[in-house]
Amino acid sequence: MALTDITHREVVKAIEECDRLGRDAFLKLHGFQPARRYLLSYDGEHYDSKAIVGAAHGYLPDRRPLAASDFSGGATHAAGLLRRLGFDVVDVPAKRSVTGPAADDLVDRVTHLTVNRSSGQPALYQPIALLWAMGRAVRGEPRLLPWSDTEKAVKALLERHGMRSERPRPDYPVAALHRAGLWTLRDYTEPVPTAHGDAQVRRWFAANQPVGGLVEPLYERLRDSEVTRLAVLDELVDTYFDDLDCAPLLAEVGLADVETTGLPTPAEREPEQWLITAAEYERGCRLIERHEAKSHGTRIPRTRQTPPRSRAARRVVLGRSKGHCENPHCTGQPADVTDRGHPLLEVDHVVELTDGGRDHPSQMVALCPNCHAVKTRGSTREELRQILRRVAAERHAAMRNTRNDSPPPVTPPPAL
Repeated sequence: MALTDITHREVVKAIEECDRLGRDAFLKLHGFQPARRYLLSYDGEHYDSKAIVGAAHGYLPDRRPLAASDFSGGATHAAGLLRRLGFDVVDVPAKRSVTGPAADDLVDRVTHLTVNRSSGQPALYQPIALLWAMGRAVRGEPRLLPWSDTEKAVKALLERHGMRSERPRPDYPVAALHRAGLWTLRDYTEPVPTAHGDAQVRRWFAANQPVGGLVEPLYERLRDSEVTRLAVLDELVDTYFDDLDCAPLLAEVGLADVETTGLPTPAEREPEQWLITAAEYERGCRLIERHEAKSHGTRIPRTRQTPPRSRAARRVVLGRSKGHCENPHCTGQPADVTDRGHPLLEVDHVVELTDGGRDHPSQMVALCPNCHAVKTRGSTREELRQILRRVAAERHAAMRNTRNDSPPPVTPPPAL
């Protein structure tokens, strides 16, 4: 048995076998457990690195697949072999799950970036590259680009928006995002270097000219899920630009108003396209809660008193509302809709953030303009606020307890 006999060809054959059988059947057939640390990233998907190497050995002439007890899956063995063959192997901390849907895992990695903080502030290389790629996904533009196109675009953004003295070096963030399993690179011959160092990284990209872009599951989730887009945007902006004005950057990458980017025309718009499924509501709440754990109680430095506001939280509350005011005593709301086809509803907090309330769907409601005015400045506002606190908690609990993947039924608004 010699792992060094395995080549790129045998590894690809093992990957194809895993795709054909499915992950669970593949692991069962070869007697491996799910990877606890090292994942092979290939064409936007993730594979158990040790199991792939074991199966690949069986594609050598006159050899058998290796059992888990025959070799180690560590950095100097199976994972090391895959890296030497030019594959990307992601080092996943043991505290993170690798058994969930690939897209959920990738979104989690976006919200847990490892960036350089040697200056005392987080460097903006990776956030800028991600925002650029995210804008492309929202607009449905091609996922993969030649390196010359990526280099030109990201370099220009770093030059104009590198507000913490970032150099115009797009190879840094792309190499780092590739190492994190968030960026696909193709059509190269030499192993991808780490994002550390200087001349080596620049020379590698210049010599190999890889084709690349976001890994496919992440690209598709950002393209198709408005809730995920808003949650990721909240995370990147609040974590890395909290003391900076990133509005010009967001405008340039097409995310200044991500909730209206790429909207269909009224004739093309599907009825109730703003509705949200129970699964999407649950996913959004998990993302909001992760971010809330880091940002709750903070204030944006540039305005001193303005709490961070979650775009994703507003969106899931609107989807939960079923299209009408969540005040059970509402006497009627406007029948018109917004340019997006949304009902005329305003999402508001039932406990003000300045009073210690949460920027979370459990403490937010969708109100028509009339009920919002009563809640804000009406003589019965305190009574209404007590009612809305209960309504917000009950509707949030009911939505999270829904186990199907269908949007809640649309209840017609009350008659005027």
